[in-house]
Amino acid sequence: MTHDPHGVEDVVQETLLRAWQLASYLQWHDRPIRMWLFRVARNLVADRFRRNRTVPIGVTPEDFAAATTASVPDHADRVGDRCVLIAALQTLSPRHREAVARVHLLGEAGEDVARILGVPRGTVKSRTHHGIRALRDELGTRGLGGAAEGGTCEGIAA
Repeated sequence: MTHDPHGVEDVVQETLLRAWQLASYLQWHDRPIRMWLFRVARNLVADRFRRNRTVPIGVTPEDFAAATTASVPDHADRVGDRCVLIAALQTLSPRHREAVARVHLLGEAGEDVARILGVPRGTVKSRTHHGIRALRDELGTRGLGGAAEGGTCEGIAA
């Protein structure tokens, strides 16, 4: 019924899996199980055939072409950007790095960061301001000034 060797293996495996799952319900001794196995395998092949020949209504071949040409973001770029950002963050002093990371990367409110660090809110603002400026300078020296011109660290991390 099928000429695909991998498909045959899948059908046999699924048939035997169903027999194993239903072993307690099947009457193995009263009547032959062989015909039941063949019927299950035939139904699985028919289901595969039906599933493979269906075409969604309202979808044209042009829709598929548009879907394949759509740009998919490359995750490798994000990994590279993240590595550059981490290297730039490591050039900051620990105080500036913690303030920038908490406010811009973790999205914590300035008041919460001030309370956690035990410093006034103005100090957190100052540290994040000077930290972001230092990050822009660092990224500019690495030749990544265009990525750092967004105004916030979120634009850099994305």
